Amino acid sequence: MTPRTKEQNDEIRLRRLAQIRKAAADVFLNKGPLLEIRDVAAQAGLGYGTVYHYYSNKGDLLQDLLWDAFERAGDWLVAPLEATLEATIEASRASASGKAPAGGHFGLPAAEDTGNSASADSRSGSSETAAAAELGPVAAAGVRLLQLWAEDHALYLLFKMAGENFASLPEARSATLSAAFHREVLAPLAALLETGREPDGAAASGGNAAEPPYQLQRAEMLLAALVGCASISLRRGRLHEEAGDIARLLKL
Repeated sequence: MTPRTKEQNDEIRLRRLAQIRKAAADVFLNKGPLLEIRDVAAQAGLGYGTVYHYYSNKGDLLQDLLWDAFERAGDWLVAPLEATLEATIEASRASASGKAPAGGHFGLPAAEDTGNSASADSRSGSSETAAAAELGPVAAAGVRLLQLWAEDHALYLLFKMAGENFASLPEARSATLSAAFHREVLAPLAALLETGREPDGAAASGGNAAEPPYQLQRAEMLLAALVGCASISLRRGRLHEEAGDIARLLKL
């Protein structure tokens, strides 16, 4: 058998690390700080020794998971609005397939029943497009973030733990991550809330100007509200479909 090359070994290592981090995020959602390496191994379908080879303790695993998620933490603020609208329309169609309650999710008003399903179906595409197009930049960014959380549990954990000031991490580790989150996520979101425009250029990466404290508090409270609402939908496995409902509920 031909020995693997260094490049092949590196590729295998990166795939294994991603597999372990994803499993750890899924386990952490259910068990929180009670997570153990053996739980992660079971979730990933790997042996305990394999996971231990990469992460000998859960503190290192959690820190690596959070920093890896941080690399994706600002994507939702600069994602094209069209992508969010398209995803919202798709989720709206899925919810309208019969799974959603008659009164809409979270008690929000549902579309009026005309009594003519064929006619309603023919108008569904245009009405969904119109509803999605009414999203402003803040609502669109919120929906995009919720939908990313549905697909990326590590990213959700990053935002959840940021709201707790990363208290689960030792202070030496939490301070650096908290400062980075403040600079790359909170500051651009505060600017978006203030101006109503999607951040670009320097603003998208924190910029140089400090945001006033009240703007940062608004950004923190908005993210905390999104995290709280998302946790309910995540447990039901419905976050992607209910993202638009959450945005409307919070009046983004």
